[in-house]
Amino acid sequence: MAKSALTRAIKLTGTDVPEPKRRILEAGPITAMFDNGALRYIRYRGAEVLRGVAYLVRDKDWGTYAPAIENLKIRQGKNGFTVSYTATARDKQQAIRYDATIEADAAGRLTFSAAGMPLTDFLTNRTGFVVLYPLVGVVGEPVEIVQTDGKKRKSRFPKVISPGQPVFEIRSLKHTVVPGVTATVLMEGNKFEMEDHRNWMDASYKTYVCSLLDPWPYTLKKGEAFTQSVTVTVEGKPAARKAAKAGAAVSIEVGGAKGRIPAIGVGVPMAEAAHALEKAELVAAMHPAHLVCQIDGRNGGQAEAAAAFRELRERTDALSTLEIVLPAKVPAKEEVNAIAGALRAADFRPDAVVVTQMHDLKSFQPNTPRPWGPSYEEMAEAVREALPGVPVGGGMLSYFTELNRKPVPPGLFDFVTHSVCPIVHAADDISVMETLEALPSIIASTRNMIGKTPYHLGPSSIPCRDNPYGAAVAKNPGNGRVCLSDMDPRQRGLFAAAWNVGLLAALAKGGLNSVALGAVTGPQGVIYRKADHAQPWFDGAKAAVYPAYHVLAGLAPASGNRRLEAVSSAGSTVAALAHQSKSGKELWLANLSAEPQKVKVSGLSGAAELHRLSDGNFVALATKPDFLSRPGETVKKLSGLELGPYGVVRIKTG
Repeated sequence: MAKSALTRAIKLTGTDVPEPKRRILEAGPITAMFDNGALRYIRYRGAEVLRGVAYLVRDKDWGTYAPAIENLKIRQGKNGFTVSYTATARDKQQAIRYDATIEADAAGRLTFSAAGMPLTDFLTNRTGFVVLYPLVGVVGEPVEIVQTDGKKRKSRFPKVISPGQPVFEIRSLKHTVVPGVTATVLMEGNKFEMEDHRNWMDASYKTYVCSLLDPWPYTLKKGEAFTQSVTVTVEGKPAARKAAKAGAAVSIEVGGAKGRIPAIGVGVPMAEAAHALEKAELVAAMHPAHLVCQIDGRNGGQAEAAAAFRELRERTDALSTLEIVLPAKVPAKEEVNAIAGALRAADFRPDAVVVTQMHDLKSFQPNTPRPWGPSYEEMAEAVREALPGVPVGGGMLSYFTELNRKPVPPGLFDFVTHSVCPIVHAADDISVMETLEALPSIIASTRNMIGKTPYHLGPSSIPCRDNPYGAAVAKNPGNGRVCLSDMDPRQRGLFAAAWNVGLLAALAKGGLNSVALGAVTGPQGVIYRKADHAQPWFDGAKAAVYPAYHVLAGLAPASGNRRLEAVSSAGSTVAALAHQSKSGKELWLANLSAEPQKVKVSGLSGAAELHRLSDGNFVALATKPDFLSRPGETVKKLSGLELGPYGVVRIKTG
């Protein structure tokens, strides 16, 4: 295979597919980022009003079309701006076109309108406007609601994540942006409702057109035009506040001990069992605290997979947690006993088990009928009878949403689990990094649900494990950024290394007991292997691992160590995680942005050794799995440093 060039884009994001160019627009005190037909970060005198407004077209599996934009015109004036364009969303079966206009003035008013025209009968789960509210300054705060019948009422944005829609039949919402400033969002053209977007790891509350209480998918008839609009009106004057100095360094303050680092492990999907065994030496070199393996009762080859898991555990000296998926065809005891027979045949006794059934791999609206399947209680009893003495966990192999909509009975399981995925609703680079902002809410809401029961995070990565919301995961033949795809090129780049540091920092701060990252090999993996999909540069190079491997190899051995408080002055830009090892203090920093960041560190004294994960040493990161064991950069005194785009640094003192 011909070796492809190692471009900077591949180093950062694993793909040469570019993202659309973005532009900041101004209308007096209002600013907004125009991004591929949508608006992001609508601000008023620097304060965030809305996280975004977009016109989205979804297919019957909740996939989001990437519309082709034509006739784009942007006019930036002295006191306002206007944007207009025509967009077409199509696939082989159907197509829809819409004409969009955005207008904003210095008086604090912004309108985003669109006129849609189905070019064919168009089957969709949702087509129209989505309005995103930020979390900071909004979670748990008051909101004034005007409903479609004109009635007014007062409420609050949910603090604990709502499993269902907290508000229905919306015409407008009014909330406080900062003291002295309010924003009213008027939504016209259809009814709107709100869902708590944090369920899916999105850093927002989402207000969207139409209702999930109505049948979906639905058909937009060919030739029948329809219009929608969103109007934002900002009123008031904020109190004077000190503006942040442009180009100022992000400050990181390392403090005292506070909790412990979770047990950090890695996933071993059933389909990757044999591949993982081939890479056992590299797996062992990461020193994972545990391997989260899986046997799906719907699939053959169970004994062979179990034998591979047993040997991998022996060769890595890691504990094993086995996820069991029941086919939900006959009583749980029969299906568990069948899988237990395969385990006995392979002489594999896992150290812990998570049990679920196939229907719980899919998502259901709260209080809606579900297909027959064994209950939590029946599954737990069956595993305890078949594998006495083995701790039994429950919850969801999918995401927090599904656990929130089907909570586990208190006290039934020895631990509770779910996973997370950052590409459910949006897959652009900014949105994926923003998902880390939702983790404190997910953790707090889970704790509210399970109390003091040990809390485990199942294998989580940028690519999704499964698609609970459609028939299958989305295909990604072009190495792009695709929602709900099990292959995401960023898993191979520095991007994933930074995202994983941010993930671990939030989970450690949240007090989780156990965490598993992605997989050893495969599309969600950290160790390279040849695959059915193209992996630019890696396929023609002598690559062994991806940059995220070093995050696992560096932090998994810290499992159980005292966590040190590490406070970032800009946590959404630079993530920080610190712990106390036997040899001294260790601090990990990750730049969560595509721009270089200056960082100033306090709380660490004496000489330090630095190991950087950057685009400048990418080849070494990919070809030298023992990179962190080699000598790093030494400094006599640590103060300031710079992190490149999606750069990561490990700082060791003592």
